[in-house]
Amino acid sequence: MDEKEFIKKLVAGNQVAFGQLIDAYQQKIFGTCISFIPNKEDAEDVAQEVFLEVFKSISKFKSNAKLSTWIYKITTNKCLEFIRKKKTKKRFAFMQTLSGDDLPIPMTPYFVEINHPGILLENKEKTALIFKAIDTLPAQQKVIFTLAKIDGKRYQEIVEITGKSLSSVESVLFRAKKNLQKKLANFYKNHP
Repeated sequence: MDEKEFIKKLVAGNQVAFGQLIDAYQQKIFGTCISFIPNKEDAEDVAQEVFLEVFKSISKFKSNAKLSTWIYKITTNKCLEFIRKKKTKKRFAFMQTLSGDDLPIPMTPYFVEINHPGILLENKEKTALIFKAIDTLPAQQKVIFTLAKIDGKRYQEIVEITGKSLSSVESVLFRAKKNLQKKLANFYKNHP
């Protein structure tokens, strides 16, 4: 079945088509989520939100793009939304503690909560540091670096997902690498 026919079935609410979509994209979406959110349970929750959004919004899908590109855009946006909410909760909790109203939200930085299934125990500290450094990058650099270097997307896929030109993607990725090198070099200089 070609993609247009498949999308028509999805728009019509065909349950078999939705099952096929989940089967085809479940691991890929989870892989992207865990690249942005290195905590297995949170990444699974966000992946579920992605599928809910896809089901809810499939009628708005414009067939001039590939379905996979559209799904990855939703995934990236949901991941960034989750990270923003997590940071807002932590800031709010910090402000509450300052004002004396203690809330039961942990104060440790989120990206220390590394629970990525592919990370060995002895690498957790180094990995946490890298994810914390990535998290400090400007939003555009964070998205492109994560898609390219953590999620393993090809440049052309990143162009389609972000809507940026190839030269822009390459330039942003170059700046992200330089920024990360500086951040990590400063950390290791200050923490031998």
